[in-house]
Amino acid sequence: MKFDLKILEGKDIPEGLKEIPQPPTKLYIAGKLPPPGTVCLAVVGSRKCTTYGKDIVRKLIEGLRGYPIAIVSGLAMGIDSLSHEAALNAGLLAVAFPGSGISDEVFFPPTSLKLAHRIIEAGGCILSEFEPDMKAQYYTFPMRNRLVAGISKAALIIEAEEKSGTLITARMALDYNREVLAVPGNIYSPNSKGTNKLIQNGATPITSPEDILRALGFKVDEQSKQESLFADARPEEKEVMKLLREPQARDDLIRMMQKSTAQANALLSVMEIKGLIKEEMGEIRLA
Repeated sequence: MKFDLKILEGKDIPEGLKEIPQPPTKLYIAGKLPPPGTVCLAVVGSRKCTTYGKDIVRKLIEGLRGYPIAIVSGLAMGIDSLSHEAALNAGLLAVAFPGSGISDEVFFPPTSLKLAHRIIEAGGCILSEFEPDMKAQYYTFPMRNRLVAGISKAALIIEAEEKSGTLITARMALDYNREVLAVPGNIYSPNSKGTNKLIQNGATPITSPEDILRALGFKVDEQSKQESLFADARPEEKEVMKLLREPQARDDLIRMMQKSTAQANALLSVMEIKGLIKEEMGEIRLA
């Protein structure tokens, strides 16, 4: 299937992209821009994401289901492409910026070509300021990243090493007065050094879909949130919830879980990110 391309110029270019330094004068588009009133959220992260990162991106985006939100990213392997897949699974629109022109022959990354066509079929779009036959070059990626940041109201960073291309997008978002959101991670994991540093420097920490919704200006129904989270919990998470009928100290809870310390801490970290549990005053309790 070939891309059906149109050109956006002048007033047809999205407003957010007109505000950035060196705004694009022309964009090629396959598919349709999100309808008015849709809030664009950039989601970017490590190409070599961990199981933790994969689980988090799916759960956070699934929690945005039903809201007028479009997920924006660059189709790169790892968090970027996973965010688009999660958006489609959650019934959200996706807006994607490849690092190349929009054609089957040069599309980059080629591993995301089928995903790009799925995005269009689901009502989203692929955008590029490069000529359709232009191959990806080292300089096309930061150019692409400025569009990802510029079109979005906020940028969510999920896993990034301390010196990562992902942080370029975060810096651009800050320069464009967009809010930067970051998922905290294991302090021993190289993939979390960049995100943890962003939080140290003032990025908003994200531990649940509701954190994202609030950052984007939506009101959150707490009761519906809890019902949804508990219904969606995995079997091993429900077992932990049964153990938390009363708050427990972390060490006591880990002993009751009958798992290795590493396995238990990993599970508890994911549950906290999902908003199922929280740790306060030295005790873990249901959120």
